[in-house]
Amino acid sequence: MKKKLVAGFLATAMMASVFTGCGKKDDDDKKSESKDKVEVTADDKGEIKVWVADATVDFTKQQVDKFMEANPNYKGYTVSIEPVGEGDAATNMITDVEGGADIYGFAQDQLARLVSAGAIAPVSSASADWITEQNDAGAVGAATVSGTVYAFPITSDNGYFLYYDKSVVTDPTKLESIIADCEKAGKGFYMEINSGWYQTAFFFATGCKLEYGLDSEGNFNSANVTYASDEGVKALKAIINLHKSSAFYNGSSVSNAANAAAVVSGTWDSGAAQDMFGANYACAKLPTFNVDGTDYQMSGFGGFKLLGIKPQTDSKKYIVCQDLAKFLSNEETQLARYDVVGWGPSNKAAQQNDKIKNDPALAALAEQLAFTIPQGQYPGDYWSLATALGDSVISGDYDKSSDDDLKKVLQDFQSTCEGYAK
Repeated sequence: MKKKLVAGFLATAMMASVFTGCGKKDDDDKKSESKDKVEVTADDKGEIKVWVADATVDFTKQQVDKFMEANPNYKGYTVSIEPVGEGDAATNMITDVEGGADIYGFAQDQLARLVSAGAIAPVSSASADWITEQNDAGAVGAATVSGTVYAFPITSDNGYFLYYDKSVVTDPTKLESIIADCEKAGKGFYMEINSGWYQTAFFFATGCKLEYGLDSEGNFNSANVTYASDEGVKALKAIINLHKSSAFYNGSSVSNAANAAAVVSGTWDSGAAQDMFGANYACAKLPTFNVDGTDYQMSGFGGFKLLGIKPQTDSKKYIVCQDLAKFLSNEETQLARYDVVGWGPSNKAAQQNDKIKNDPALAALAEQLAFTIPQGQYPGDYWSLATALGDSVISGDYDKSSDDDLKKVLQDFQSTCEGYAK
């Protein structure tokens, strides 16, 4: 079975470079290739299974109907839509590639393991060019492994930024100013510093690396971690300084924040933040922080939703799947999806639409994503290790530590992280 799937994967990779032509060839080559291009007619038949999040099943059915109406030559293909969330799709695909969906939505941190398992096909060169032109750089990067584009981005909306009360916070661009305003007003600043997701806002800001590689079986086989460095010490000192403030509260849920003037969270909290801050509701990218006289822009993980296509042995079905995935990820569909479920688009033109630009949360996130790193796949133990580091900060264990002491703490952290890839 495995050899059959790998063969299908390689066949698809070859088809991707043949069917739609290469944009780098001259006009004569393009004309020659177009004559040999496989064409799908109304007589061709097939079944296409699509997995999407439960909240978008009805929406996707409507969009598929529009796609089929616009492509009568594909009428012989039947498309079924099933509710499988982005968090489950990759695991299900890897478990049973042949029985999995032909097109499926997934979170970007699952791409590497999908590629390693041969559960996703690279897109054609023409589609890769289209994806690069249409979508923001973060989303394109999230859809790419080792220079090859494998997926169609559909959102750029999973990350964190700053919600704040503009009657309290006078300058949301600097962490020190935000903290000073909160302390003066007796209000809280909320950020979850014992989370491996939020912690990276500091470590990535100073230039630290936290990267893992996977082998063909999906096992972690390499690690590039540079926390045990001067840059890592600066980041940890910034976290410690934040914890020392009387305004600091560890948390990221707006609904659980009491007497808050600022909360670091994501778009899922926009409704709760509007309710809490009322007329003073405002959003901004994450601020800078200062350590030893130098300012650093807070960074962190960025998250994206993607559409993948499993390897196909039927060249015509592959064409239909790719065209459908392209349709479900285009500007018009992304804007329509925002209207229905509020997902923020990755399409650059859609991001410039007035209704997107006038959404304060999405506007702030879009600005913040320019400073983030697409989240890859990480060992489960990393998250527990990061929680322990943050808990130690919150407990005050490092309040009086020297730089050398902090570097030793980070050396232990780094060595443990590296050990996950052995």
